[in-house]
Amino acid sequence: MLKGKHVLLGVTGGIASYKIATLTSLLVKADADVHVIMTKNATNFINPITFETLTGHKCITDTFDRNFEFKVEHVALAQLADIVMIAPATANVMAKLAHGLADDMLTTTVLASRAPKIIAPAMNTAMYENPVTQDNIELLKHYGMEVITPASGHLACGDSGAGKMPEPETLFQYICKTIAHEKDMAGMKVLVTAGPTQEAIDPVRYITNHSSGKMGYSIAKACMLRGADVTLVTGRTALDAPLFVNTVPVISAKDMYEEVTSRSHDMDIIIKAAAVADYRPCNVANEKIKKKEGDVMSIPLERTDDILKYLGEHKEPHQFLCGFSMETQNMLENSKKKLMKKNLDMIVANNLKEQGAGFETDTNIVTMITQNEVFELELMSKEEVAFHLLDKILELRK
Repeated sequence: MLKGKHVLLGVTGGIASYKIATLTSLLVKADADVHVIMTKNATNFINPITFETLTGHKCITDTFDRNFEFKVEHVALAQLADIVMIAPATANVMAKLAHGLADDMLTTTVLASRAPKIIAPAMNTAMYENPVTQDNIELLKHYGMEVITPASGHLACGDSGAGKMPEPETLFQYICKTIAHEKDMAGMKVLVTAGPTQEAIDPVRYITNHSSGKMGYSIAKACMLRGADVTLVTGRTALDAPLFVNTVPVISAKDMYEEVTSRSHDMDIIIKAAAVADYRPCNVANEKIKKKEGDVMSIPLERTDDILKYLGEHKEPHQFLCGFSMETQNMLENSKKKLMKKNLDMIVANNLKEQGAGFETDTNIVTMITQNEVFELELMSKEEVAFHLLDKILELRK
């Protein structure tokens, strides 16, 4: 994901500095080239050798260290970096950065860098809430730096409140959001549906399907990484809501229909990846469940609201509408009929009988179908499918 990207991590003197070893490992596994600069105080919490072992690069701690290649080191690192993250960022270092002070290797390098900068404050609650610190945070934002709001919880000092550095996985997502992909969808509003719906039979039982939501979540995340303003309307899944995406949870097909139709008019791209239950118990079923011979339950059913049909009938000229078709036979024929009937710009079809495709897998095999063309993709991860799908949508929208 980050292959060819150069990440500069600045580690300052806070107890949370040990967590940056995990962040460094995540970045290296994502193929990023990582360099670490530590303040002198940070070395009291974690040894520079840890970062050198993880990155394969010398960890810089001294502005006047002579044990490196002959070049102006802080300028070289500043020019190399695609992104700079300071984590944990102490109140002291934030004050320096806010006022342009450069009295160590870290602050000197940051001042010399034109790369995007992300600051992750971590400190005692009273220090974080101090008006001086808050003013410095506003100054950092004024100068174009992104400041992550710290988490609240039990702090190392024993206090409870704001000032806790987010977990390494969250910091990793901030870096990915900024540099993982070109922002070729900036300014676009995208609506994605994902996951299964649940149709209640009674207070205990419901009708649903095997959808995990992984495909829709992958699409929403890919749109976000490409700079889009993303709304994800999702049924219940076991997945964590993607960061930087407006996630709207729903339960039933009716819930999803109401959320999607009320939001659709403002969207540039709509991708319906949710596996909405086709049927729900009709009203009589909720009042009394009938039984046949052999004690087999008989539930009167009615069709759920057709979200794609509504979207196709109300599609605006500037909108691109993409649906999904899950078939077990006659995949191309059935999908093309749905494409035309629902007035879609594209339909993404897959055969549930193919190994590696469909529900609850991390991979998929899809065929993208338009009125004039058919594009087949080989077996790949759902994240890769999402990016190929967006590539094709952007190509067709030109």
